[in-house]
Amino acid sequence: MAEDRPQIYLITPPAFDAEEFAPKLASVLDAHEIACIRLSLASRDEYEIGRVADAMREVAHARDVALVIESHVALVERHGLDGVHFIDGAKQIRYGRKELGDDAIVGSFCGNSRHEGMNAGEAGADYVCFGPIGETVLGTAEPAEHELFAWWSEVIEVPVVAEGALTEELVTKFAPVTDWFAFGDEVWREDDPAAALGRFIESMS
Repeated sequence: MAEDRPQIYLITPPAFDAEEFAPKLASVLDAHEIACIRLSLASRDEYEIGRVADAMREVAHARDVALVIESHVALVERHGLDGVHFIDGAKQIRYGRKELGDDAIVGSFCGNSRHEGMNAGEAGADYVCFGPIGETVLGTAEPAEHELFAWWSEVIEVPVVAEGALTEELVTKFAPVTDWFAFGDEVWREDDPAAALGRFIESMS
């Protein structure tokens, strides 16, 4: 049943033209129910990040979809975003929560570490991401195993997100043990991202 499916979390590309990407993002949000978007930019230019954040916020908030930004706590309130996503486990969760308050979304990527995930949850994370799920030629990280998600979903109440090198087969396998799937390049590299995401959603059933 659709209501039992994991929720969808979108990750933006690391670099893109905001004017070109906005309609692409809007088409995906209009086609599917999306829980959250992560603005994940490689740029360290504060002006550029802010400009893109404003453009993406307009698209997301017009459709009642939350928008969080990777790492840049100081830009959350300045640009009317919904929270922050950290990429270094539990280290900054308490800081992010203190800076942004209880209503903000604060989450973190914890690799394949059960210990790091538990620490993040105890520090106040709203969700914990584990990954990569599939094999990737980038980096040296070992994939986060199905067993980790199965244990987490049985024992821990903090929502868990599966991300990284996802395939339709892996989505089918992990759907029963994860709360959210985070899709980035898996959909944006396709000519029709909305259709690509639709295929992933179908494979959850």
